[in-house]
Amino acid sequence: MRTGIIRRRRNLASHPPETRQHLLLPVNPLLEKLQAYPFEKLRRLFADATPERSYRSISLGIGEPKHPTPPFIQKALADHLSGLASYPTTAGSDALRATICGWLEQRYRLPRLDPGCEVLPINGSREALFAIAQAVIDPYAEAVVVCPNPFYQIYEGAALLAGAEPYFVNSDPARNFAPDFSTVPADIWPRVQLLFICTPGNPTGAVLTLDDWKELFALSDKHGFVIAADECYSEIYFGSQRPLGALEAAHKLGRKYDRLLAFSSLSKRSNVPGMRSGFVAGDAGILQKFLLYRTYHGSAMSPSIQAASIAAWKDETHVEENRAKYIAKFNQITPMLADVLDVSLPDAGFYLWAKVDKLTSITDTEFARRLYAEYNVTVLPGSYVAREAHGINPGANRIRMALVAEVDECLEAAQRIVEFTRKLAST
Repeated sequence: MRTGIIRRRRNLASHPPETRQHLLLPVNPLLEKLQAYPFEKLRRLFADATPERSYRSISLGIGEPKHPTPPFIQKALADHLSGLASYPTTAGSDALRATICGWLEQRYRLPRLDPGCEVLPINGSREALFAIAQAVIDPYAEAVVVCPNPFYQIYEGAALLAGAEPYFVNSDPARNFAPDFSTVPADIWPRVQLLFICTPGNPTGAVLTLDDWKELFALSDKHGFVIAADECYSEIYFGSQRPLGALEAAHKLGRKYDRLLAFSSLSKRSNVPGMRSGFVAGDAGILQKFLLYRTYHGSAMSPSIQAASIAAWKDETHVEENRAKYIAKFNQITPMLADVLDVSLPDAGFYLWAKVDKLTSITDTEFARRLYAEYNVTVLPGSYVAREAHGINPGANRIRMALVAEVDECLEAAQRIVEFTRKLAST
């Protein structure tokens, strides 16, 4: 930190007076490595575009669930507002941890988990995925954090602000867009301290197989790195086969949960993104240290939110109803869009990951900008959720569409996209 301040002071003479005070701010120089978030890039892309006002605005750009929050969860929250009068404990209540363990055991057919040491409540998976990097990485060891590419940008930011170097593993279209870890050079693995994996993936929907997990576990055993499995989309899938979970894979392979953490959330499962409620489960030794970190970090969940979370984790009926809505949307919309875009049903999740140059030669950013301007539909350019790595940006010429609204709105958006793409192809 001191070195960063001194370096900026030495460079003051090259800057005009109005910027010099800013350069003296005692900020973490690692913040300068962060890239703009995808939605800030999207705002800039649309800055000079005026949407066609004859169409109502429809956004498929942000992965925020739009289905209604179940009334029983709202009631559980309202019935426990007295909890606001108490400081919460970082470890959460015994009842919440036991409920989460019960859900994990049932969902993934796991042997009994210890609610005292193998699970922690978290304020949504996002904050904990970021924080785990700060808790487990030794920044003085030339640490590397492996991330899928495309990816959830929190992984990159977590790595950079922990003083580590991100290493991106590109998705492989031949593997339904799962990352191919066999492409990582042998000299990288000894430096790896943390590996992020999102399964089902954002934005590709790819789900890791048992063979994929066997490969990752072998690498973790050999090199000693922690695996952080982001599983927040696990309850949105389109067939009878439920997505395989990280702890489930370990159990099936006869392993303990050494160096393995699974992160999940109620946001997508139960349509409560504003509650910021989830959990991390797995290696008890790492969770003990993570609890210490979180105690200092002030990451305790409100008792009122804990009570509502217990109600949500205990009920599966609303989850099945929610999943049915997504199945109905994807079954109608995917074939429509497949006529004009290179797109197919994902393994799971609520995104369509489409290649835009099936009928046209337009780029993903120009596709998104013109679709917004001409048809008032927002999609996210694929290159905004990926990085140039190993000679390519695996998101280039793709778009991410979040089918989060109700079916009629998503169908209208899809119809506009079809019309827009055919118009492009005819010009």
